Amino acid sequence: MVEKSHIGLPVLISEPLSNFIGFNQLSRVVYLCIVMSTHPIILFDGVCNLCNSSVQYVIRHDPDAIFQYASLQSESGQQLLKQFDLPTNDFNSFVLVQDGKVYTRSTAALKVAKQLKGLIKIIYGFIVVPAFIRDAVYNLIAKNRYKWFGERDHCMIPTPELKSRFLN
Repeated sequence: MVEKSHIGLPVLISEPLSNFIGFNQLSRVVYLCIVMSTHPIILFDGVCNLCNSSVQYVIRHDPDAIFQYASLQSESGQQLLKQFDLPTNDFNSFVLVQDGKVYTRSTAALKVAKQLKGLIKIIYGFIVVPAFIRDAVYNLIAKNRYKWFGERDHCMIPTPELKSRFLN
């Protein structure tokens, strides 16, 4: 049985997690961290230098700690991708999970920018540009990001001060 919290999220599980589609390999602790999160979650390519720099920028311009983070390669990231029927082996997208909805690519980036402190908010105005045009530019950058910005050997490891903002 799954009971609903005051905001409609499942909070009590008295059935095995294997009964929930898409959660066969997910531990109870990680599951509860994901569904109990009232914070928007940003999923990013953990080995991409551009992606890591972008996350660092968001952290610096998010003094209220609105966002939580997970790399696309992490257990939490993989489970969220499965939950929203997104590919689990394509790390070319920036993903925002907020209010039970998922946003990808340029739309995700613009929605994040809108919630940050500072002048970066003004780029949200590009939301009026049709997504197929915005995403064409996004896809060009995503396709060349390792060549242009490099990549790491392993996913970013958050500092102890930031660890609580990362799902795993």
